[in-house]
Amino acid sequence: MAPAVPLAVPALVALVALVTPGLGAAPGCDYPAHRWCSSPDTAAACQVQSRCRSLPRPAAAPVELSLYYESLCPACREFLVLKLFPTWLLLPSEMLNITLVPYGNAQERNVSGKLDFQCQHGPEECLGNMMEACLMDEAKNFSTYFAVIFCLESGSSVTKNLQACLQIYAPELDSGRIAACVQGDAGVALMHRNAQLTEALQPPHQYVPWITINGKHTDELQAQAEASLLALVCHLYQGEKPEACGGSKAPKIPSGCRH
Repeated sequence: MAPAVPLAVPALVALVALVTPGLGAAPGCDYPAHRWCSSPDTAAACQVQSRCRSLPRPAAAPVELSLYYESLCPACREFLVLKLFPTWLLLPSEMLNITLVPYGNAQERNVSGKLDFQCQHGPEECLGNMMEACLMDEAKNFSTYFAVIFCLESGSSVTKNLQACLQIYAPELDSGRIAACVQGDAGVALMHRNAQLTEALQPPHQYVPWITINGKHTDELQAQAEASLLALVCHLYQGEKPEACGGSKAPKIPSGCRH
């Protein structure tokens, strides 16, 4: 019979560490090896988290995306309808947080003590911006108002289809309250807030859609978001990836609306 081959030293140490209390764990670990992976606290105390595959992973922070846009800008509408909304539908809610800021390249003026807004695509765009701001304020719930905004931006008229879009996606919302917001001081206050948020951007926005990811804007992030938002979010998310993250890149959308 052939003589037994001795185990290599590293393998021997690893084997003994599995059955010998304390060996291979951090100094001060008072738990036997069979309990190292019994809880996250025990694994941390023994500094063996990487070996404990059965431990639940800590929740990963969602990717934070903010979209600064105009209601009638063609490139804004295309990004929201064809990239942002489908990506949001495909991914778990805990993976992506979206903030919508309808204002864009508008200008705010104080006329005789009252705020007035001029928009890049005319008064109808100012109306669309305010309608969507009032809708968000009235609905509160992102899932509710994002579906309605998707309906408005993908339809034939952003400003004339509110009632129809509410009937389809949010029949519980009162269109009269939204109209009162648009026609009153509340809508002006919301637009003033959006103006402040937009003007506070660093670096200052140069066009719309203007996209920030986790509070940052760079040319590279903007280009990646426009080329394949799903791939970008999947790459940045630090948690477990869903099946949707296996998709291919999509074509780039048209150039944005500059000042």
